[in-house]
Amino acid sequence: MTEAAPAAAGPQDEALDGFRVERSGPRADIVLDRPPLNVISMKERTQLRRTFEALDADESVRVIVLRSNGENFSSGGDIRGFLEAPPEVVAELADNVAAPERCRKPVVCAVRGYCFGVGFELSLACDFRIASETALFALPEMRIGMIPGSGGSARLLHMIGIARTKDIVMRSRRVSGRQAEAYGFVTECVPDSDLEATVDRLVAELTAFSPLAQRTIKRTLNEGQHLSVRGAIELEGGAYGRLRSSEDFREGVTSFFEKRPPNFTGR
Repeated sequence: MTEAAPAAAGPQDEALDGFRVERSGPRADIVLDRPPLNVISMKERTQLRRTFEALDADESVRVIVLRSNGENFSSGGDIRGFLEAPPEVVAELADNVAAPERCRKPVVCAVRGYCFGVGFELSLACDFRIASETALFALPEMRIGMIPGSGGSARLLHMIGIARTKDIVMRSRRVSGRQAEAYGFVTECVPDSDLEATVDRLVAELTAFSPLAQRTIKRTLNEGQHLSVRGAIELEGGAYGRLRSSEDFREGVTSFFEKRPPNFTGR
């Protein structure tokens, strides 16, 4: 049973604009809730960042799921908002969208239907993307004489290479869930009826691991992708050395020899 989150789980000074937060045990869901297209407003981007930060600071939350209400994840941002927003707000767009990436905890994105523009960029900032066969991904900014501005093309470039990124971005081309899986920017593509169950299984799997080890490897991978192989290996080695003195590592080794499930505490 999923329940609405208390006010502390999100921005406390104003009502959430176009999304809601649900809690179920160690899982917290951020649900885009402006169907049928779940258009993301400028105000909503800022509130989403604050919500990710609040859930990241909540020790009872182990995994965050970003999903939507309805047949479409999001058709993108409110175009009028770009024209009306002051320069300082526009300058924060990429920082707001990067909130799932900065979050120390695993973030899973569940996608069905349209995943365009800033919706696509938000999904790319998550750690795992589970797509239904109905999913369509696109960065359509070229159609209005603009380019992606919140990290979409940059993240795609690192994930799938320059040739495929140019093909998607410069042609405003729509990519199906199955093709996205083949390209490698979707973790798994499943029948639409299996989307929720697949996400549930992934969340259950992630919550069984050490939260300390998860935080450490997420940061190591995020930072390591911008380094040389030699630099990434050194970064990994330093993180490995620090974890050797952790309580979770001792518990993991002890439970292995005692042939029982580990009881990780994140310390």
